[in-house]
Amino acid sequence: MSDSLSLETRSPEETEALGAQLVKLLPESCVVALYGNLAAGKTCLVRGMTQSFVEDNTVIHSPTFTLVNQYGDDPPFYHLDLYRLAGPEELIELGYEELFDGAGICAVEWSERAEDWLPATRISITLEHGGGDLRKISIQNTGVLDSGWQERLI
Repeated sequence: MSDSLSLETRSPEETEALGAQLVKLLPESCVVALYGNLAAGKTCLVRGMTQSFVEDNTVIHSPTFTLVNQYGDDPPFYHLDLYRLAGPEELIELGYEELFDGAGICAVEWSERAEDWLPATRISITLEHGGGDLRKISIQNTGVLDSGWQERLI
């Protein structure tokens, strides 16, 4: 089963709010694959997703150099940034199988660099610049969310 939703956000705050709403719909064990150019809003969306996993004053940043950050632990929320991934062996060293198939929610920036390892059942989100703060966001659900998720997200 596959279904989708396209929408726009007009500010970083709206993109974060979308992430905060989306994460409420996700089951405890799922992967969210994020696609988009630099500064397309991927980290902003993930920052919104992490809000329910952290204390209010926790700074959420992209794990560009560490490749993975964990927030919370019941369930854990993993934030991967594969921009600087040197090769597949680095993903293996991270223990991607545990991250992708474990009990937590896993958001993966630059997912195209791990396409062969991503589970088929996942949420795929593409973010595009629309000029200024406008972001065009396409969400593709492949077997993760129940029917009617689009109405609950909007």
